[in-house]
Amino acid sequence: MNIRHILTIGFVFSVIMMALATGSFLRYGLLFGVDVTGGTVMEVSFIAERPDVATVQAVLGAKADTPWASATVTPVNERGMIIRTAPITEAEHQLLLGALKVGLPKNPLMEEKFDSIGPTIGGELKTKSIQAIIIVLVLVGLYIAWVFRRVGPVLSSWTMAFATLVGLIHDLIIPVGIFAYLGHVAHVEIGAVFVAALLTVLGYSISDTVVVFDRVRENIIRGNGRTSLDEIIPLSIRQTLVRSLNTTLTTLLSLFAVYFFGGESVKYFALALILGIGLGAYSSVFVASPLLLWLSPRKR
Repeated sequence: MNIRHILTIGFVFSVIMMALATGSFLRYGLLFGVDVTGGTVMEVSFIAERPDVATVQAVLGAKADTPWASATVTPVNERGMIIRTAPITEAEHQLLLGALKVGLPKNPLMEEKFDSIGPTIGGELKTKSIQAIIIVLVLVGLYIAWVFRRVGPVLSSWTMAFATLVGLIHDLIIPVGIFAYLGHVAHVEIGAVFVAALLTVLGYSISDTVVVFDRVRENIIRGNGRTSLDEIIPLSIRQTLVRSLNTTLTTLLSLFAVYFFGGESVKYFALALILGIGLGAYSSVFVASPLLLWLSPRKR
């Protein structure tokens, strides 16, 4: 099996992964945190035995006129629970904590975390996050088209920009689909930290693609137009593959250490980076490079 067949198989696998990720996103959606939607999150831990979710919801819903009557309760860790409600004041926060202690006398608890953000701030953050990702994609496309503008008539710099953007979109869609599924089965929330991880992934992924495309340009110049792109692009991939793998693996080792030993607050940030950086190295070879090969004219 030659490298062209391998690239084709890898590209088809990428299309399948993107389709599954898109289906996951459309079916489950993203579970946004309070820093995006606005609201209150309170995490409590029970000193002895943790009650079941239905018991806690019954205590919270005992009075229908309270802001937390329809709160969402999610178990976390071995003895913890996360309670999500509409935005509440500090006085209401103390009343909520008191209601839990009175309603669960056999289950003493301690408050671990309390966060409250207004809906206006959350909506503004959501809008700006989407705008930031779109602006980055546009600027990356223009950057690639400008940097590789001298490849000559053999290869279009706009084709390289398009292939790069498809690879970046691939690196965004799959983590979003995975986190949509994790939000459904494990109640993993999406917040500003996840957006920061996506922007970091874009920067890392573009560096991998630029390495491959820069070697393509060098081989075109050295070949003086005597070698076809069918030979140049697979050759460039082989020449840069070891470097890309070494760089990616050393980065992933550090991220795995953060994921397993960094604590709950950075666990899913590290997971988003692991997924995105791994996919970035994959897409530079199996998404951007095949597109560049198939979309370029068959000139020598």
